[in-house]
Amino acid sequence: MPHQGEILQEAIKNSGISITRIVEELGITRPTIYRKFKDETLDYAFVKRIGDIISHDFSNDFTLPQQASLPFVTSGYNVTPVTPITNRHSVTPSSVSLTDQDYAKQLMVLQNKYIALLEAYNELLLKVYGPR
Repeated sequence: MPHQGEILQEAIKNSGISITRIVEELGITRPTIYRKFKDETLDYAFVKRIGDIISHDFSNDFTLPQQASLPFVTSGYNVTPVTPITNRHSVTPSSVSLTDQDYAKQLMVLQNKYIALLEAYNELLLKVYGPR
């Protein structure tokens, strides 16, 4: 199974857009992008920027284990509200009714919120300071 760098390289090749144009728009060197093609996991912002340049949506290209490291594929998840982990009053062991599955759901919801905030922050930084 190809890793993220290989998937990225194949998508660029299939797009017909030259590596030269991509590295110029990204403000990086050719050796840098070729090193990225060898990486098993890639930074979300980097993949998104290349996707914007070649007009490609990478959210369908990565398998489930690979999706865990790329936050843009969370759109497929239905985020449902879950009961809070702790109540404002003291919780005794007999009153705890949440299962491990409930905790996992809550952690996923929190992770998705955290990632969304990081994405918004990164976009704001790009608007203010521009690409490197």
